[in-house]
Amino acid sequence: MESGERTLITLFEEVANRFPHRVAVTAGDQELRYRELDHRANAVARRLRESGATGEAPVALLLPRGVELAIGLLGVLKAGAAYVPLDPDHPGERITWTLEDTGASHVVTVPGFADLLAGSDVLTVPVGEDAEAGVPAVREGLPRPEDLAYVIHTSGSTGLPKGVAVEHRHVVRLFDVTHPLFGFDEHDVWALFHSVAFDFSVWEFWGALLFGGRLVIVPKPVARSPRALHELLRAQGVTVLSQTASAFARLAAADDGAERPLTALRTVVFGGERLDVGRLRGWMARHGDARPRLVNMYGITEATVHASHRLITTADLDAPGVSPIGVPLPDLVFHVLDEDGGPVAEGVAGELYLSGAGLARGYLGRPELTKERFIELADPAGGVCRAYRTGDRVLAMPDGDHVYLGRTDDQVKIRGYRVEPGEVEAVLLRAPEVSAAVVLAHSYGEDDMRLIAHVVSAGEPSALAPRLGELAAGLLPEHMRPSAYLVRTELPLTPNGKVDRARLPAPTLGGTSAPVAEPDEIPAVLTETERRIGLIWRAVLEVPRVGLNTDFFDLGGTSLSLLRMFERVNAEFGTDLDITVLIEAASVAELAQKVEAAGAVSPPPR
Repeated sequence: MESGERTLITLFEEVANRFPHRVAVTAGDQELRYRELDHRANAVARRLRESGATGEAPVALLLPRGVELAIGLLGVLKAGAAYVPLDPDHPGERITWTLEDTGASHVVTVPGFADLLAGSDVLTVPVGEDAEAGVPAVREGLPRPEDLAYVIHTSGSTGLPKGVAVEHRHVVRLFDVTHPLFGFDEHDVWALFHSVAFDFSVWEFWGALLFGGRLVIVPKPVARSPRALHELLRAQGVTVLSQTASAFARLAAADDGAERPLTALRTVVFGGERLDVGRLRGWMARHGDARPRLVNMYGITEATVHASHRLITTADLDAPGVSPIGVPLPDLVFHVLDEDGGPVAEGVAGELYLSGAGLARGYLGRPELTKERFIELADPAGGVCRAYRTGDRVLAMPDGDHVYLGRTDDQVKIRGYRVEPGEVEAVLLRAPEVSAAVVLAHSYGEDDMRLIAHVVSAGEPSALAPRLGELAAGLLPEHMRPSAYLVRTELPLTPNGKVDRARLPAPTLGGTSAPVAEPDEIPAVLTETERRIGLIWRAVLEVPRVGLNTDFFDLGGTSLSLLRMFERVNAEFGTDLDITVLIEAASVAELAQKVEAAGAVSPPPR
């Protein structure tokens, strides 16, 4: 495949002419062969042209996860327009906002979705039930390689999504450069697992239809059930699967208990979120690393889905918590820069900038934002190139490999120190009983930012939390240790398969129902001094329990809370202890001994 002057449509039509009778799309008990799919898409294209949708006009797709989705998407592109995918599961307000943001005046849809368009001033274009084999292809106004192919929205820092405008040539070259790496052909069966509103779907859709393969559209209920998904992949003989790391972890768990293996699966592509290779240990123990091949592909919507590739092998399991993303695709360049915009040395973390043929046109209707993120950058040859500032932190290794560290805006300040939550997560994942970890920073008052760890494990929370606390204490500086560990059976996911961090709220550390397990809980038999100090600690630290021998700072204590505790203890016991004593006596038991040694253990007069 060579990009040349070809577009997604000319490439698809070449495939349809070469394999007219091969099945192109399967959705439940429905299937379409390439010739029929081509003809039905022609009919949609003609309706769009006749209704005025021409010349890069944004045309929305609001369709169920069936064969209609493939017909409508191809029909929009055949008309010379650009598709704007809408997810029927999104709220009506989000759908209306997207239509207004893109200026889409046409929506390709089915009658059952009319209510979702209530209040929108748009013209609906039906997909149609008949094959309409006699309708010729539209030949006027065909798209050019530099014409817009789609607009997919990503979340924005302002709270408003931003529409990324991607051209035909950007997608065509994606498969030009990845075909030699993967060897896709007409014998492949691809799963369309993701929502068409998520750019992973671009890879899944065109990976099948540009090579004469078969696209299996996964029903939403099946996508949400790992066991049902496993059975569908097996029954349909899927050979290429794309997954986020979180979604694959669930599938791997289902695979562990499955009676029949996924014998056809030859390639699993990871993307969309950070991959911790340690989570693949169980899968590789069963399947090895040769079939299926596991490939991690770092990417962003602004660089047309994928930007790098890295084959994951069993050797990578020796570095749990690390997320290797490999090297850039052949027509892209990685620039790892420091805060001043200069290149970093090998082994030093920096922000990743991308340049090359895959960069999107920009943000639709947002010239200032486009100018801010798509910048001019000095290239190694001494010239100037157009580059995209990703906002991702990576580590450039001496062998040319790259390691993903996290978002620059994920960094938080804990007591004046910059902390990368991903580094804390990597430490927690060293515990063999932890299969996933997410560390978030939450504010518990002015100048009181704490790290909360959400971990997935089948272990007993009351036993696991102490072990994680010990692990963190042995490997992390005090300011990087979580204040609490919340043990869960699984992490919530967004519709796109990523961890839904918004559904991981901060625990109310002072509440009785907070699912927090702390090490070394105070036993039932205590001295009076220990009991009263324990109550002070609970109040100051806002935790439901404290340990008799647990370090004050391991419970989330800060210099400010230490001062508050210092004042409360002296007031409670009528002592005049110096604050240095409290620092040295870092547990309830040790502090009780200091208080009793001071000879004042009775409550002060009230």
